[in-house]
Amino acid sequence: MIRQDQDNVSRQRAPKRWRQSCVHNECSLHQLAPYIGKIKSSIARELIATYSKPGDLVVDPFAGAGTIPLEAAIQGRIAFAADISPYARVLSQAKLSPPVALETALQNAEDALAEAQILPLPDLTSIPRWVRCFFHPRTLSESLQFASVVRRVGNEFLMACFLGILHHQRPGFLSFPSSHLVPYLRDKKYPRTAYPEMYGYRALRPRLLSKVRRAYKRFQNPNSIGVSVCQSSVETLNFPSRFDAVITSPPYMNALDYARDNRLRLWFIDPTLAEPVENDVSRRRQAFVDAMISLAKRLRDGLKRRGYCIFVVGEEVHRSFNAHPADVIISIMNDQSRCIRLMKVLTDSIPDVRRTRRECQGVKTEYFLIFQRS
Repeated sequence: MIRQDQDNVSRQRAPKRWRQSCVHNECSLHQLAPYIGKIKSSIARELIATYSKPGDLVVDPFAGAGTIPLEAAIQGRIAFAADISPYARVLSQAKLSPPVALETALQNAEDALAEAQILPLPDLTSIPRWVRCFFHPRTLSESLQFASVVRRVGNEFLMACFLGILHHQRPGFLSFPSSHLVPYLRDKKYPRTAYPEMYGYRALRPRLLSKVRRAYKRFQNPNSIGVSVCQSSVETLNFPSRFDAVITSPPYMNALDYARDNRLRLWFIDPTLAEPVENDVSRRRQAFVDAMISLAKRLRDGLKRRGYCIFVVGEEVHRSFNAHPADVIISIMNDQSRCIRLMKVLTDSIPDVRRTRRECQGVKTEYFLIFQRS
């Protein structure tokens, strides 16, 4: 809970409209592939519209699924996105630089499928057993061939579409019945003997083309002029020298494990990784503190006068402790960036289903910390 000793800080409940679903009216690029814990696009849209103006450079150093940079680009801002995760980089790049028309996207998909089809068949015995267990052998062969094509730079949109249909229990996905987020087989709920049809061959081509079409169902072409997407930790990130706003949602310390959630997708992005790249900020309190100190210094040096910085932060309720990253961020900003003052705090209650783990009671409260450079 945020301390009450912050003078001249407005405290309000978040608007009730922020709790409304935006799934059926948001730009369909937001739904390219799943990403746990992402901010609602409708909230991102309103924050961008309120705290920046067209032509502004909006920075998100913890871009995750690319929700904030995409909404910034759609609204005519210049987006700068960064994240340490390869999956986050692929998603952000895919959303910010998609083909401008469905016909172009479909032709690109057909070209990639044709190129993949003439590649040598992969040796499935060389694939890790934990990966093989998710797919019919023929489906896995097609997926491996296709991934080797779209892994190349410039194919991020097709890679994101592929990752978006990689695993789930529905027939439109490539895997045997499995969890949509944390990848594990659901063979106890759907045993092979009772559901043999769920363990057969699943063709890649029709599923991929259907996914591409869905991506253009409510397509809004982002402003790609000046867009930058980087894979980097905040400590090593080469920030723009000057920027108008920062709107970001830092990882929730111990609340989420992005590498575990996305381990199958990470493997298809880069199977040479010995271990999935993991954002240590989400695992250790000190790493979170170090990242926030580094970001606060960058804000002090680069945020333009009267520019805003908004942190979207969840408070974690754990069996053994309460994690209060909002207080951590406020304290660090006070110490490192006194010229950037906390102006407003919005509070929102969120359901457990959005951000929980078995060892946690859940992230119960979300704070929107709104700072402004004086």
